[in-house]
Amino acid sequence: MEILFDKVLDTMFHKSCLKQAIFRNTIEVFSRIKKQAELTHDRLKTEVTTKDPFVTISFKESSAFECELRFSGDMLVFNMHTNVFLFDKTHPISKTKYIKENPDRAFCGVIHIYNFLSDSYKYNRLNDLGYLICRIFVNQDNHFYVEGRKPFNLLYNNLATQILSDEQIQHIIEHCILNSLNFDLLVPPIEQLQVITVAQKLTENGNEGIVTGKRVGFKTW
Repeated sequence: MEILFDKVLDTMFHKSCLKQAIFRNTIEVFSRIKKQAELTHDRLKTEVTTKDPFVTISFKESSAFECELRFSGDMLVFNMHTNVFLFDKTHPISKTKYIKENPDRAFCGVIHIYNFLSDSYKYNRLNDLGYLICRIFVNQDNHFYVEGRKPFNLLYNNLATQILSDEQIQHIIEHCILNSLNFDLLVPPIEQLQVITVAQKLTENGNEGIVTGKRVGFKTW
């Protein structure tokens, strides 16, 4: 019994220390992402509003684990998950030499970057859809990997060598902005709007019951 308890202690210490180290790495990266998002806001506001004061540019830190960057009709939501995840054995990352040499490297913290319509938040349209543009993984070595819509499936995909710099964070944010701006809101099929309930009509003048969103998300790998 004592041997089993010792095994429990060893496993607990190993996993707990590993995950705490990864959490600290991830929250440090997320802090830098928030800083770069705010700097991006400052640059955009200076450049854009001088040409058109009606274009809204804003930044908001919602919590220690979330912030929002709004630009015109779109917004990016940066969200850090507080848990640590393990890449599935079928994922290409798990098959690399880097992971096989040390399986602990496959444990990562994750930061999601979503695209929402600004009006979805502004008018509290709870049924509206947001789309994951990319997610950033950070491991115990402070290495990172980005998975998501093009061009992220081609960039920053080498967990074995990549350590995230502020310049790369800015590059990722700018790609997310471009992706959002070029990811247009399509007219829904008329069949989708032919029937609504009275509750949908009465709530927010009918807007709450009509799901508004862009197109399909991305295939991860």
